[in-house]
Amino acid sequence: MPDEKDVHLSVFLHGVRMDFAACLTAALCFVEDHRSRHYVDAVNVIPGDTSGFPRLPCASLYLGR
Repeated sequence: MPDEKDVHLSVFLHGVRMDFAACLTAALCFVEDHRSRHYVDAVNVIPGDTSGFPRLPCASLYLGR
């Protein structure tokens, strides 16, 4: 959502850690979807500075747009 602050989304998948910036709603929807298919603790939402992180790919899919 445009009016939400971004959060740091940290994803650990197949031995690789990936860090992204995403609005809170997209991040939480991603977490819910990811946890239903992968390890429960493989993704974390971290508040704070997101500068330097790429945007979550296809974040709009998690916003229902």
